[in-house]
Amino acid sequence: MNSAEFLTSSYDFILPQNLIATHPASPRDTAKLLVYERSTNTITHTYFYEFEKFVPKDCALIFNDTKVIKARLFGKKESGGKLELLINRALNAYDVNVYIRGKVKLKTEIFFDENLVAVVQELNEDGSRVVNFLACGNRLRFEELLPIIDKIGHVPLPPYIQRVDNKEDESEYQSVFALKDGAVAAPTASLHFTQEQHTRVCKNFKHAYVTLHVGSGTFKPVEVQTITDHPMHSEYYDISKKAKELLDSEIPILSVGTTSTRTVEFYARNPHATKGEANLFLHPNNKPIRVNHLLTNFHLPKSTLLMLVASFVGVDKAQELYKNAIENEYKFYSYGDAMLIL
Repeated sequence: MNSAEFLTSSYDFILPQNLIATHPASPRDTAKLLVYERSTNTITHTYFYEFEKFVPKDCALIFNDTKVIKARLFGKKESGGKLELLINRALNAYDVNVYIRGKVKLKTEIFFDENLVAVVQELNEDGSRVVNFLACGNRLRFEELLPIIDKIGHVPLPPYIQRVDNKEDESEYQSVFALKDGAVAAPTASLHFTQEQHTRVCKNFKHAYVTLHVGSGTFKPVEVQTITDHPMHSEYYDISKKAKELLDSEIPILSVGTTSTRTVEFYARNPHATKGEANLFLHPNNKPIRVNHLLTNFHLPKSTLLMLVASFVGVDKAQELYKNAIENEYKFYSYGDAMLIL
C-alpha cells in the first residue's frame, strides 16, 4: 500500500449537488449500472435490468436480508421542548443506543405518541445516548418496541437526501427480500432488485442470505488524517446455515452490497463465529479474502464505503471509476445508481 492510500484526502472528490439522488429509480431496475471488469480493465455502461448478463455463471450471490425499522422518532420533554431521536442499535434486550437532537441529561424522559417514553440512562462521549423505552410504565424489550415505532416512527432517510420521508419511502427504502428488523439504514445495492428480477436471479444462481443490521455509523465520515486511525463502528451480524455452507466452499462469491461484503469478510477472518458483532474495516491494505465480485452503489467522499470499494480496485482506479460515473451523470448515494466490480 503506497502512502497515498493511507491518506483520507485520497478518497475525496467533488460531487455536483444534482447527482445526489433524492428519490429512487422507478421501476427499481431502471437505475444505471456501471460494470467494471478488472481482468480486461474495461467499463460498460448499462442498466440494472441487464445485471444478470454480467454475473459470472459459476458464482454464488450473498444478499443481506436486514429490514429497515422506522428509527426516527419525534417527541418532547416534560417541559414541552421538542426532541428528535434516532435509534442506532439495540445493545441488549432493553438498552438501546440512540442519537438525540436536543439537550438531555441523565434520567431525562422523552414522551412520544402511543404512551411511549424513553428514559436516558447513559451519555456517551461519542455523542450517542443509551435509553430504555417504556410503555404504560413497563420497560420494553427491543422486539416489543418494534411494532410501536412501526406506527409512530419515520423512515430514517440519510441526512443528504434533505427531505421529509413519505409513504413511498416505506416500501422503496427497503429491499424486496428484507426480512429481519434491525437496520437504521438500507443495504442500498439491494434496492435495485425488483421482486421479479430477484426471483429470477435466485432461480438461476446459487445464493444465500446473511444479516447485518446496518447502523448509522455507516454514514460517519472518516475524520482522521490516516485512514487506519479511524475507529470502525460495529454492527450485529448473523450468517445463515446456507450462507455458511457457501462461504466454506470454494465457489466464487458475488456480494450484493458493502454490508454483505463486510459480513462475509468478517466471517472469513473468524470462521467459527456465525453471529455477533462485526467491525471489519476493508481498505487497500486490508483487501477481501473471500468475496470475488462486488455490487455496490456510489458512496460519499472520505467514507469507509469508498475505502471498501478501493480494497477491490485500488484508490486510483476507484477515483477513476467515480470520475467516469460523474461524467456520465450517474446518481449517487442511497437512492442512486449501481456499480458492479468483476
